Amino acid sequence: MRFLVDAPVPGTSRRRRADVLLRGLRIAVYVDGCFWHSCPQHQHLPRTNREWWQRKFASIVQRDHDTDRAVLAAGWTPVRVWEHEDPDEAAGRIRSLAVDLRAVT
Repeated sequence: MRFLVDAPVPGTSRRRRADVLLRGLRIAVYVDGCFWHSCPQHQHLPRTNREWWQRKFASIVQRDHDTDRAVLAAGWTPVRVWEHEDPDEAAGRIRSLAVDLRAVT
């Protein structure tokens, strides 16, 4: 399977790059860090400047949603992987999606 690393998704803003791009399958993979992307299991709010951090985290989550919508609108499938996820399990999820997408096309 051919892939690109740190690449823009064709048809979307060049500023928002996928961590891994599976061009033949049109899958864009984003590996999200627990701290910055508000992981429900591991994200914590710093003690100082809490209001600023709340706004910051909310804006990052909103940007992630906007990016997913743009990727879908461009005909690609976004996949979000948490940094704490087991790499084999994440790869299995992506592999299953690839099989499903191949069955549809």
